[in-house]
Amino acid sequence: MKMIRNLPSANSFGQTSKVSLTVNGTNVEKEVSVRMLLSDFIRHELGLTGTHVGCEHGICGACTVIIDGKSSRSCTLLAVQADGIDLRTIESVANKDGSLHPIQEAFHECHALQCGYCTPGFIMNIVSEFENNEKIDTTDEGIRELIAGNLCRCTGYANIIEAVRDAAEKLQKKR
Repeated sequence: MKMIRNLPSANSFGQTSKVSLTVNGTNVEKEVSVRMLLSDFIRHELGLTGTHVGCEHGICGACTVIIDGKSSRSCTLLAVQADGIDLRTIESVANKDGSLHPIQEAFHECHALQCGYCTPGFIMNIVSEFENNEKIDTTDEGIRELIAGNLCRCTGYANIIEAVRDAAEKLQKKR
């Protein structure tokens, strides 16, 4: 016979903490459970559902966000660890006029997505790399290394590699 226990939530023990951070350019201050993952905070407390949760172990990359300018897995951090950070999610990537970022355009034009579940994580990882490096290695090997931390079960990666190369060319022309 399977026994089910009703465990009290962290809130009922008073185990909460206030976090204050910048999310997509907006200051946010919230009281959160000390056990809440950052990915859950982003999705459930902030309503930013573009950050996806796949494995909850930091392996698949679906939950990738940009923290203080670097791509990071939001499922491996607690929300309380985000206090004081600058956080960017996929919702911040498109241009202010609603047009797509060159990386998003390249994914669309190169058919680099199928179901789309992994796409936000790929894009956040790639955006971070482009923003932090003057030049990106656009060889197949270099792009494979760049996206090695993101898993896709649908595409086979060939079109993703082409999209990264296409985006690099577009972004290089803008500089």
